[in-house]
This record gives sequence, C-alpha cells and structure tokens, in this order.
Amino acid sequence: MNWIVLVLAGLMEVAFTFCLGKTRTAVGVERYWWWAGFAVALVSSMYLMARASRTIPLGTVYPVWTGIGAVGASGYLLLS
Repeated sequence: MNWIVLVLAGLMEVAFTFCLGKTRTAVGVERYWWWAGFAVALVSSMYLMARASRTIPLGTVYPVWTGIGAVGASGYLLLS
C-alpha cells in the first residue's frame, strides 16, 4: 500500500511541475488557478512522500520520488 502512496507522491510532483510551467503562459484569473493547482499538488506530494516514509526507508523513498518526478517532468518538457 505504501508503494502505491509513493507512486502517487511522484505523480503529484509531476503535476506541480506541469502547473508551474502553465503559470508562465496563463494570463488573468487563469494564472491564479494554475498557481492554486501548483500549491495543492506540492502539498499533496510532500504529504504523500512523508506518509510513505513511515514504513519504507527514506533512502529508498527519496530516489523513487525524485526519479518519478524527473522522468515525468522531462517527458512533459519533451512533449511541449
């Protein structure tokens, strides 16, 4: 179960990277929605990572979390 939580934390890292990228091109009220999405995804990612580290060693949690985020973020950058 905690591995699923860890994968979700990594996906939330990809989500906050995506939202942060969208804030550059958004204008008006839309920009605030992307900033809100960034904040929610960031807090969710940190919370889920902390929750997963209760039973999985932090030395394992952090590389998996950053690996998922790095692959997802670079995939997003390559596709955009």
